[in-house]
Amino acid sequence: MTTDSYQTTSQRVEYGNSLRIQIPHDSHGDWSPAPDRPDPVKLIEEQNEGRLEWLIPVRRWRMSTSPFAFFRGSARIMASDLAGTLVSGLEVQLCGDAHLANFGLYASPERQLVFDINDFDETLAGPWEWDIKRLATSFIIAARHNDINNKDGRKATQRMVKTYRQAMADFAGMRTTDTWYAMLDKDEFHETADKEGRKNEAKAITNEAQGKDSRHALDKHAEKVDSQYRIKHEPPRLVPLRELRDHVSRSRLKALVENAFDAYRHSVADDLKCLLDRFRPVDIALKVVGVGSVGTRCLILLLEGRDHNDPLFLQIKQSNRSVLEQYLKNSPYRNQGQRVVEGQRLMQTVSDIFLGWNENESVGHDFYWRQLRDWKGSVDVDNINVEDLKYLARLCGWTLARAHARSGDPLAITGYLGSGDDFDEALVNFAGSYADQSEKDYEAFMQQIRNGKLSAVEG
Repeated sequence: MTTDSYQTTSQRVEYGNSLRIQIPHDSHGDWSPAPDRPDPVKLIEEQNEGRLEWLIPVRRWRMSTSPFAFFRGSARIMASDLAGTLVSGLEVQLCGDAHLANFGLYASPERQLVFDINDFDETLAGPWEWDIKRLATSFIIAARHNDINNKDGRKATQRMVKTYRQAMADFAGMRTTDTWYAMLDKDEFHETADKEGRKNEAKAITNEAQGKDSRHALDKHAEKVDSQYRIKHEPPRLVPLRELRDHVSRSRLKALVENAFDAYRHSVADDLKCLLDRFRPVDIALKVVGVGSVGTRCLILLLEGRDHNDPLFLQIKQSNRSVLEQYLKNSPYRNQGQRVVEGQRLMQTVSDIFLGWNENESVGHDFYWRQLRDWKGSVDVDNINVEDLKYLARLCGWTLARAHARSGDPLAITGYLGSGDDFDEALVNFAGSYADQSEKDYEAFMQQIRNGKLSAVEG
């Protein structure tokens, strides 16, 4: 994904600069639907193939709650649209679904609170422009969703793109290892918020995040019965294996769990195997998570260490092909869970030590594993104000640039971006046009729910 390593730094910058002549900045600002644009609702519905049928109406309901929720679940639509746009030809490891709600706080293995991208279900190598365009569009839609005026929404979006451009230039001037180690920790999260007068809000977010650990997850998702903890039954969001009836084959899911845990252990380092051997499985349940991924097989596994007060929750999430793969090169990994895990490790400075994957032949799906919650925190995008949007612009722009600089060539990308604001303005124009289109797609989706063609059930 990088330019030839034998080139000098100036040659790599010049190479990026030469690409700007072929694909000028203003070409990124133009977007309109292609005459043969696929039906957006059909693209979404096609993703339901192979999902748990009883959760498909829940997925539709979650996507129907707002234009922003719909955008979260419509990565496939945007991938189809971006496939027809011009790109510089410089590749990075893409998040694939880089919207505002996919950035947040979590704990590093060293027990530091860090801010980073936190969802990689669609990760794949591809044009860096695709991630920045999706992130910019999410800022515009989030601003509209929260009644932030158009001028302020565009300013926040432009600030995010500008931060990305300037951060990429900073990474281009760093030693390679410095780029690799760069991360945004708790102190920088607070400092950025303080510049926008949001220090108290940032402290509240970090304090809340640090309270979300395995013990908190136990209190939230489990109950004590006959001196033993078991996962609560809260359908359709949380359904323990013991409660499954007609919806899903209990025996198939039981086989998945029994076979999968050992396969997962084979994907992790020996030191983590030793740690996992100190825990025993206690209970397992289906858990509905996110928006676009609803209906895929997502489970949570409760384990116990030394006693009842030493819980560990692991999340086991089905991994399908990335929605980008139809338009880009295939993943080098046969296992889709490994694709997600390796992409996450490449884009994040520090990752969850429990990341792993497995293939379960008994159910024919790939899965990746991670800890359910470990100091997880984020800004509530459904109730965001303009000040929050401004400081998130700085955080998200810097974070995405850092993630791209790790796998791509920051010198060439910086050469392409230049030092002016032409690219920033073009991206804001694109984001506004694409937000308009996404809202039209949302209305088409809602119309089919209203007229009964698609069923939607709250959950």
